[in-house]
Amino acid sequence: MKRKEEITTKSIENLKFESLNEIQEAMISNDLIADNIVLLAPTGSGKTVAFLLPLLHRLNEKAGTIQALILVPSRELALQIEQVFRSMGSGFKVNCCYGGHPFKTERNNFSEPPVVLIGTPGRIAAHIRRESFNPDNVHLLVLDEFDKSLEMGFSDDMSFIISRLPQIKKRILTSATQAIEIPDYSGIKDPVTLNFLSEENRPNILLKAVRAEEKDKFDILIRLVCTLGNEPTLVFCNHREAVDRIDELLSAEGVAHDTFHGGLEQDERERALLKFRNGSHQILVTTDLASRGLDIPEIKNIIHYQGANSEEVFIHRNGRTARMNAAGTAWLVLADKEKVPQFLTQTPEFVELPDLIKLPDPPLWITLYIGAGKKDKISKTDIVGFLIQKGNLEKDDIGLISILDNASFVAINRVKARQTLALIKDEKIKNKKVRIAISN
Repeated sequence: MKRKEEITTKSIENLKFESLNEIQEAMISNDLIADNIVLLAPTGSGKTVAFLLPLLHRLNEKAGTIQALILVPSRELALQIEQVFRSMGSGFKVNCCYGGHPFKTERNNFSEPPVVLIGTPGRIAAHIRRESFNPDNVHLLVLDEFDKSLEMGFSDDMSFIISRLPQIKKRILTSATQAIEIPDYSGIKDPVTLNFLSEENRPNILLKAVRAEEKDKFDILIRLVCTLGNEPTLVFCNHREAVDRIDELLSAEGVAHDTFHGGLEQDERERALLKFRNGSHQILVTTDLASRGLDIPEIKNIIHYQGANSEEVFIHRNGRTARMNAAGTAWLVLADKEKVPQFLTQTPEFVELPDLIKLPDPPLWITLYIGAGKKDKISKTDIVGFLIQKGNLEKDDIGLISILDNASFVAINRVKARQTLALIKDEKIKNKKVRIAISN
């Protein structure tokens, strides 16, 4: 019990939480009495930390094998959970596997097995079939966003994976949807169900709408974006073609932004997300690919440029804002003949936007690319020290740092970027000359 308390306290400190919320407390208090837990919780409720804390309590510090497997429906969610786990500062090794990531790189990473493995069902199933790792010692299984995994057709892969895990002692399943059937292959029998999908746990979201006078809604979108200013904003479209069209139009207007959809290469999507997270871009135009798995706590606005096709999609889009008890605003952009969706239980407030607009100021941050990552044993401390000592930056000039396998990205003060680049262009980091540039 003392060790659990120490782990929890250390994790809270490292995550910079003031305290745990009721969902996280409930998961910890039920950890000892339940081998099977089903957590029903809305997006943005802190469920990742809620299942990671009980997981941490049960890991064996001495065993050099994979002990915990977390299956997720998307690569973005896998990367996000990995980031949260690392932020908890447990010292346990974690690996992340997903489609689009080099299979050979992932397989080589198993030469020193992680304690925690996070991945998408398709990729994890492929590794098991090719015997990339030994699954026999996995005794903790988390099926995160299980409803989404079912929706995306991962049942066969999940069934195969679980059939190859003979030593599971603890199972945790999470879902943002209440009406799900738990299949027999999950092994979850007589679970303790923690249901936080009540009305009082719904996100604190204001619903507003703007009306476009013409069929083309882009003019009203520009006015809305400029009115909101430098607030982190997601703009949702139904198709990648619409995302690309808005991308062209925003670029022509000089509005800083980025895009995110399934037609982009994996590294392009990763860069778009990390730059949005670190504040280098405050506007992300996206398809519903971003409606799940993104844990970015400071998103202020959701703009439905094209209306959600269902109430479920609408709820998941809006779940990207008002996270962890924060407030947010969802905006409907409606053409003159478009109607408010019938499934809405809340009547939106229609807002008149000013005719005269000013483009948002450039974001405070800009992202620096460093051509070295985990494989080069680069740490955040190395990067901070390098930029302070060689780049003449203050600590406050350095923002969020993301370290990938072969590269790192760090947000730095935009005003000082050119001077910093000039100072460090011929310098070495950890005695190694690497490429350093502003990230595209």
